[in-house]
Amino acid sequence: MPIAKGESWGQPGGLPRHGVVVRSDAEAREIVTAARRAGEPIPPLGLLGGDLCRTLGGTGDEARLRSEEAMQLPVDLGAVLVDGRLHWFVAHVVARRGWWRGRVVAAMNAEFIGKWDVAPRGHPNDGRLDVLDADLPFDERLQVRARLKLGTHVPHPRIDERHQSAVQIDLERPTPVYLDGVRLDPAKSLSIRVEPDALICVV
Repeated sequence: MPIAKGESWGQPGGLPRHGVVVRSDAEAREIVTAARRAGEPIPPLGLLGGDLCRTLGGTGDEARLRSEEAMQLPVDLGAVLVDGRLHWFVAHVVARRGWWRGRVVAAMNAEFIGKWDVAPRGHPNDGRLDVLDADLPFDERLQVRARLKLGTHVPHPRIDERHQSAVQIDLERPTPVYLDGVRLDPAKSLSIRVEPDALICVV
């Protein structure tokens, strides 16, 4: 069950023997994709790096993952049809031609993209994605960029911000799509949804 406001989250426990250590969101997505394509359970993921790891408070200490200090956390998973082809993501899906021009759409399961605090009000186990959609003039992009590190770029009158379990996005023209930082071919439509409690992540 997705977390409710005021509830405790996760439980103490190290990475099980069948768990897999990953050092980036892209590595985590590869493990998820392989399991989903094979119709097998997704193994617990020990996170050492990436935006989801940072969101969950991971330290990057591999010894901690197998210690009594580690925490096992249930986490949602993102699924997206990119022009009809199914993919998964652990942290975020972003559609953009560039950061400085054109429309930018981001569906966030994690709070961060690199140094940017993109979804400061989201939670990776609330059963929803934070979806931000904007096409800003250049001067406003400069202002937003300056506020992204602190997560103070929202609310913004020109940034459409939604918290949804599923969303359909028409990109109007072919736009490069990035899943957990990995670029796919340009696409025109994204159909995105959440798979609640699909992952166990250890930090």
